[in-house]
Amino acid sequence: MAQGRELKRRIHDLLAGDGWEDGLPGLAELGQQAVAPLFSALCGSSSLARWRAVTAFGEVVAALAARTPEKARVVMRRFIWSLNDESGGIGWGAPEAMAEIMARSPLVAAEYHNHVLAYIHEDHCRPDCYLEHAPLRRGAVWGVARLCQVRPDLTAGAEADLLCALGDCDGTIRGLAAWACGLMGLASALPQLRAMTTDTSALELYRDRTLAETTVGALATEAVTRITGLSPAHN
Repeated sequence: MAQGRELKRRIHDLLAGDGWEDGLPGLAELGQQAVAPLFSALCGSSSLARWRAVTAFGEVVAALAARTPEKARVVMRRFIWSLNDESGGIGWGAPEAMAEIMARSPLVAAEYHNHVLAYIHEDHCRPDCYLEHAPLRRGAVWGVARLCQVRPDLTAGAEADLLCALGDCDGTIRGLAAWACGLMGLASALPQLRAMTTDTSALELYRDRTLAETTVGALATEAVTRITGLSPAHN
């Protein structure tokens, strides 16, 4: 038990430190031992450390999938269960970590990508999938965008749901949906995106392992530029 607490402390300290990326290969080598501390890190008080835990999950579980795929599946099933109402929990960080794992592991992506897409798909026939709680749905929209960065072929089915998310009352969801639409090159989103370029709603975006403040308007402008190939002045 004491060894488990010490490992948890070391991993949490790593994620909070400046040299955290250098420690990721070591976490991957720990394999299953790193999983429980990373789950707890997803619920930490520091937003940056929580996002770093998402990145670390990608490294650790992708390595597990390469060695023993069933162990990776166990982790993914645990995430899925955490987002189920019957679990009694909330599943903080679960959609983000699932997507990061899929971005790192083609095997896991092939088997589980439809789960992340389902979390933003409001289907009355499957009410257990759509994440009604906005903070969780933010993570799912981020997850779709993250998956699109690496495996865009797996996210095509999310187009209609992302277009819907552009009109969400939650500014973070609108901004993340704009980012995702840009990554997917969705010309169908251009009318909404152009109307959003003056939206000053603020949000934090974790991208390329960096957490930064931005606005919905900035992400919409970026998406329009990416889709059209034109500079902002000509959009």
